[in-house]
Amino acid sequence: MNASEIRTLVAKVLSGIAPEADLSSVGDAEDLREALDLDSMDFLNFVVGLSEGSGLAIPEADYPRLFTMNGLLGYMDR
Repeated sequence: MNASEIRTLVAKVLSGIAPEADLSSVGDAEDLREALDLDSMDFLNFVVGLSEGSGLAIPEADYPRLFTMNGLLGYMDR
């Protein structure tokens, strides 16, 4: 996946979890959980949605790499 595809997937998954979340207001280095007020279940659903949407298996040990857009882009751009 390229950066544009990852950003589109992130926006799509977030819209199903937190429709009021404004991803455009979050900096690439900002913690998505804090910026978008995602609780632990929201974040888990977010990771599941990313995994299903990308076809990547995301082990729990890698969750911290997904806290920021920069982290997501680095992790999913394989």
